[in-house]
Amino acid sequence: MNEKTAQVPSLRQLVAGDETIVAPAALNPLMAKLAEAAGFKALYLSGGSLGWLKAVTEANLTLTEMIAAGLEITSTCALPLILDSAGGWGDPMHVHRTIALAERAGFQGIEIEDQLLPKRVHHHVGTDHLVPAELLVMKIREAVAARTNPDLLVIARTDAAKMLGIDEAVRRMEACKKAGADVLFVWTRSGEEMRFVAERLPAPLMVFAPRDGTAALPLPLPEMARLGYRVVGVPVVPLLSIHHALQQTYAALAAGRPDPALAEGAEHELQSVFRTVGLQKMLDIEANTVGI
Repeated sequence: MNEKTAQVPSLRQLVAGDETIVAPAALNPLMAKLAEAAGFKALYLSGGSLGWLKAVTEANLTLTEMIAAGLEITSTCALPLILDSAGGWGDPMHVHRTIALAERAGFQGIEIEDQLLPKRVHHHVGTDHLVPAELLVMKIREAVAARTNPDLLVIARTDAAKMLGIDEAVRRMEACKKAGADVLFVWTRSGEEMRFVAERLPAPLMVFAPRDGTAALPLPLPEMARLGYRVVGVPVVPLLSIHHALQQTYAALAAGRPDPALAEGAEHELQSVFRTVGLQKMLDIEANTVGI
């Protein structure tokens, strides 16, 4: 562990505190570095957004694709990274390999949910296909058993509130906590549901921000912190911003118009890119080794 990494709090340290941490989606190293520069303390590798980035859905993504994306991020950014592993890419036996690869890639959290595998595309338009609670519990138990790095957090997630009711969602998470889950994540839709979950389940808790981002959260962050919510994932907003910006850029290029995103000039933005990726450090290494 280098000095810079040692100064960055681990995900386990963060969730042990009394603050609610916002973890935006980062799908590649450039996004991770920009999020780090903005002051975030943790990142979320969203399967949903990575699926859209690849012009498919997360239902089409393989374990090795997600691991490769994570490895690129953790190799260039020291912030704790959470893996959206959907259903863990298989049954309890398969989860052992998922955990092993996640640890080697440097993830500090892995989220395992109760969606059916292979995942259905209808998940994205409001119809969830859930596995029995017993299967989710077995996956969580085996994820904990497979862990060799005690700092890797196992995050149990249920999407049952919408299809089966909030009571069943809480019941599933209670069982996952007994199976050894470190963090509990009930997909909630309102402030009332968030409060209900917090009354029934122990901290640390995780939740997603709405599609409009943290500004649209049904509860203020200080209240969420008091309730035991320690992580707010923001899975889709950065991807939507990329899509919107590139639509504008390509439309401007096709029409021969200046890009509205480059109002301060292309050279100004290019210099900003150089700073984000650390070009000067690379130039210094090259100058001190093979010369200019």
